[in-house]
Amino acid sequence: MSFPGWDMQADRVCMKILTNISRFLLALIFTIFGLNGFLHFIPMPPPTGVAAQFMGAMFVSKYLLFVFASQLIAGVLLFVKRYVPLALTLLAPVIVNILLFHSLMAPSGLGLALFVAILWGIVFASVRSAFAGIVKARVETRTVPVRRHSDVISPA
Repeated sequence: MSFPGWDMQADRVCMKILTNISRFLLALIFTIFGLNGFLHFIPMPPPTGVAAQFMGAMFVSKYLLFVFASQLIAGVLLFVKRYVPLALTLLAPVIVNILLFHSLMAPSGLGLALFVAILWGIVFASVRSAFAGIVKARVETRTVPVRRHSDVISPA
């Protein structure tokens, strides 16, 4: 016996579960790696070659502190399920840089970088309506009339 609309509701429930798992994993990964940037509890081998030069420049310039803070803030926002579009906006450039770093300089971590990008895409798809305004090809512009205050003195 089949109920009408059952398949659609089951698909919706599966998608909601997938989105929640993806959001949780994304939050977990970025909270842990963001905290690790400050507390150094996960020992990592130093990179070699061009990757070492790149990481050295980011470390010396204190740029990594901003990256780790962005990861930590976005991870916490995803955990508490508040301001998810803001968290995704903070993570987007970080993930692009992680993908570029691992694809161009240190290919050993490319698998995790791709996994994180897929998780981001799943969570993004669930809140894509929040980004509807920035992906329009054309936007109608409106001019606002300028109000001018006259310097008329009342005869009082």
